[in-house]
Formats: sequence, C-alpha cells, structure tokens
Amino acid sequence: MKKTFLAVALVLLLTVPAATMPARAQTSGQSYTITGAGSTFIFPLMDTWRVQYNNLHSNIQLNYQSIGSGAGINLLEKKTVDFAASDAPLQPNEEAAAPGVLTIPDSLGGITISYNIPGVNGGLKLTGPVIAQIFMGKINSWNDPAITSLNPGVNLPNQKILIAHRADGSGTTYAFTDYLSKVSPDWKSTVGQGKVVPWPVGTGAQGNAGVANIVKTTPYACGYVELAYAYQNNFTYAVVQNADKTAFVEPTIATVAADAAAAGSNLPTADGDWSQVSIVNQPGDNAYPISTLTYVMVYKDMGQISGETPDKAKEVVNFLNWIVNDGQQYATSLLYVPLPDSIKKIDQQGLAEIQFNGSPMSAVPEFGPVAALVLAVAITSIVVVSARTGLNLAPKL
Repeated sequence: MKKTFLAVALVLLLTVPAATMPARAQTSGQSYTITGAGSTFIFPLMDTWRVQYNNLHSNIQLNYQSIGSGAGINLLEKKTVDFAASDAPLQPNEEAAAPGVLTIPDSLGGITISYNIPGVNGGLKLTGPVIAQIFMGKINSWNDPAITSLNPGVNLPNQKILIAHRADGSGTTYAFTDYLSKVSPDWKSTVGQGKVVPWPVGTGAQGNAGVANIVKTTPYACGYVELAYAYQNNFTYAVVQNADKTAFVEPTIATVAADAAAAGSNLPTADGDWSQVSIVNQPGDNAYPISTLTYVMVYKDMGQISGETPDKAKEVVNFLNWIVNDGQQYATSLLYVPLPDSIKKIDQQGLAEIQFNGSPMSAVPEFGPVAALVLAVAITSIVVVSARTGLNLAPKL
C-alpha cells in the first residue's frame, strides 16, 4: 500500500510540469483582466474581440478604454496598461519615452469623408485637393464651384459646410492628415500631419464616435469618420479620387485592401522603426486612398508593466496571438480588412520575442493554484512515506 501511495505521489510530481507547458491556450485557471487603451478607430472590432475571446476563455476579461491613440500611448509610456492601440505608429519621441516597445499591426481600415446634406445621397465625388481646401475652410459652401464641377446634376445647397474634427490625440487624425499632406502642398506647409494638428476651422469632438455624432445630428456637417462608424450610423460619404486620378473610389473592404496591397510587403519587424510607414494614396484603379493600418503596442519585456505577473503576461500574449490569427475572421463583417499573411508573420515573430523580466515566456514557470496544490500534495506524500519506511526519497527543499 505504501509503495502504491509513493508511486502515485511520484507520478503527480512528474506530471505537474507537463500539465503546465506553454502550449496550452491558457496558463492557469485563474481569472485575469487584460487592460488596453487607445484607438477609437479599432473599437468596434476590439469590442467584438473582447466578447468572442471571453466566450472561448471565460476566465479572461478585456478592459479596453477607447480614449484615442494619443491617450493610449501615454498610458503605455507610464506602464499602466498591458497594451496600447493606435492608428499611428510610434514617432521617435514616443519611442524614446517607451523604449523596448513592439509594434503589432492588428487590422486595416478606411477613413470616410462623411456628410449630412439633406436631400443629397451618398456618392458625392471629391478629390484630394478639394477635401484639403474644405478642411482648411477655403471651400466653405456646399455649392462651391470646386464641388459642383465634380458633381454635375447634383443639386447642392447654398449652405455653409460645418466641419467636425477630432479634439483628442488621434491616430485617425494622423492617417487623415497624412493623406492631406500628400495631396495638398498647401495643407502640408500650413497645417501638417500629426495626431493633433492646428485645425483652421471646425468643431472638435472626442473619438470617432464624437465626430460621427456631430455629422449625424448636424445638417450640412462634414467630418472624417472610420468606415465601421459610418456604416453603423448609416452615413452618406464621398467617393474619393484615386492616386492615379483615373477613377473615384468608394471605401469598401476590397478597395481598402487594394490600397494596402499596393503599399507592398516591405514592412519593418515588430521591433523596428515604423514611424515612416504609411499606406495612404497608393496607386491602382481600385485603391481607396484614405486607408490605414492599425496597431497594438506592447512592451517586449512585460515584467516592467505595473502589477504584471508571469501568468497574466502569458494570457496577454495568448490574446494578442488570437486577435492576429483567429480573431481576423470577425474583421470583414465590421468593414475592417483582415491582415494578409505577410503581416501575420511579422506579428507572430514579434509576439514570440516577448519576455518577462529578461526570461523568454516559455522559460517562465507556470504554476497556477491547482498545479501548486497537486505539487504540494505530492511532495508531502513523498516526505511522509519516506520517513515511515526509512527510504531516503525526501526531496531537498
């Protein structure tokens, strides 16, 4: 009987490490809340990921604060969130404030020029230079000749264009002003590109939802709104002249994907410099020119995050791996473009590099409460049996 008991204890001791190998989707039975913050652009998809991942792993909750890319990056610099989300890559000053951050593209999306003109349906044609002049206040009426000449037969009203723009630090603003800077030398020299810019005219609002609300509730308003928000609010939006000046292109899954594909696959590694990456205004008949990558930013060494633990860090990596792989199946229905395989490979290689206090994640011990209890029982059993039988099997503790 004693030999049998001892054998069982030894088996338990040997199987505990095997039961906690990192190949599992979850590292323990503990409940964890993963914290993220930033991009409002990605929020509709991120919120879907939150729900679907919790359906698969009920012990994992995602607390994502949709507060704008700039605010999310600020929290990442303070090391108070597990990850930040942004539609703008880190700039050199941000990289200096948050050294050791990996850039993980998580989706692709389009930015619409949405408008609220009573009696005018979607499909208003606009060129890049005209859009720039509208947002500079130089074209300030809907029946300005610059707009009517592009839209013969459309009865445009003699009404002032009411501009809505972001008031917060925004990756959507970064991508939109990147586009305007490429199509308008005047915009580039007087306003420029950034998450925050000195808007010449208009009313500011917080987040994509804030800009969408102004456009939705204000007759004759115009704003730049992420495609998912425009779709959810049943907005009318412009078809925009492509970079080749050969066609006016509607923002769709296919046309945003065409713009991204034209940008090529020559992207940095996850730990490289993404500050100059841009996919706006790419060539191609069917390429929608106001498109952007969206990103998750995470520290390569997660041990420096406030309150982080090895098990929780592994759950964060599990979640991020899921969104860039299985999670992409939810993108299309929300009008985001699933990641191409070339970008998935960059993400997978980057996530494989994540460490905890200098140790690779695969080398970090994984003892959840159940495994710890089994281990304690096994060790105690060996000590007791060996003491009673005189066998020298007690482990050196």
